[in-house]
Amino acid sequence: MRRIAAFGLALSLFAPAIAHAHTPAAVRMIAAIPGEAMIGRWDLTVTGARGPTPSWLEVKLSGNKALVGYFVAAGGSARPVSNVAYTGNSFRFAIPPQWEQGDGDMVVEGTFADDRLTGTITEPNGRRANFSGVRAPVLVRTAPVRWGTPIAIYNGRDLTGWKASNAVNSKWQVIGGLLTNTASGANLITERTFTDFKLHVEFRVPKNGNSGIYLRGRHELQVEDSHGMEPLSTHTGGIYGFLVPNENAARPAGEWQTYDVTLVGRMITVVLNGRTVISMQNIPGITGGALDSNEGEPGPVYLQGDHTAVEFRRIILTPAR
Repeated sequence: MRRIAAFGLALSLFAPAIAHAHTPAAVRMIAAIPGEAMIGRWDLTVTGARGPTPSWLEVKLSGNKALVGYFVAAGGSARPVSNVAYTGNSFRFAIPPQWEQGDGDMVVEGTFADDRLTGTITEPNGRRANFSGVRAPVLVRTAPVRWGTPIAIYNGRDLTGWKASNAVNSKWQVIGGLLTNTASGANLITERTFTDFKLHVEFRVPKNGNSGIYLRGRHELQVEDSHGMEPLSTHTGGIYGFLVPNENAARPAGEWQTYDVTLVGRMITVVLNGRTVISMQNIPGITGGALDSNEGEPGPVYLQGDHTAVEFRRIILTPAR
């Protein structure tokens, strides 16, 4: 995914405690920091002319007094926030445009009260939208994982069990047994939702192809023509904008490739073409293009179809019990 982004209650499978992005004991050893209680990860919902869309914020302590962070907005990947200004119970930060239209900064202003965030986002083109935010859940399993029966979520014949994000614009069809997106159009989403799972996917991208596999509909596993390139979070093998694969195991365009993914809570392991490229890493938050920011809830698998053509031939999901 290059350009598309969209601005929880933990399930009983997950620990109910909420994790902060800092160690409280360490923070208390130094002088009180304005905005200290805001430190952590936040799942945001933005309400504007385009309807509700998800977003995400992380606030971190830099040194002994500065608040910095990362922000996932209405376009692009997680981007750094160099300073979160905090006065009273109000905060503000500004970041340069990424894929948004307009020449100004994106400005986020809000208040922190009762362990919730509320405020407004002003986009570079001047358009404004309101947002609210809750702390992101930890998503830690309290019992060992027991795996269920594998499910062929693509049956090799038709689109049973799937729905398009925009049926009018969908370019998805089955051609010769292959689940095929013939051109830029709609995304394809499973009707079922899942929590923790193992996922086996066989895919093929054309030259300069670009797609993605969204886990729980919120975390994009990149799919693109990136053979021979430097390993990046935005290349095949990466969790878009967050996790960098330890090597580039992608094959050339036009060749079949395999993903074997294990997702338990936030912890993910990614095996690309038989090579473990991400091993038990924590996914910080939602990535651009997420369906929602309800990270504690089950979600679908969705295949990105709004970029280029792409093909899939086997998609097998083994749910946790």
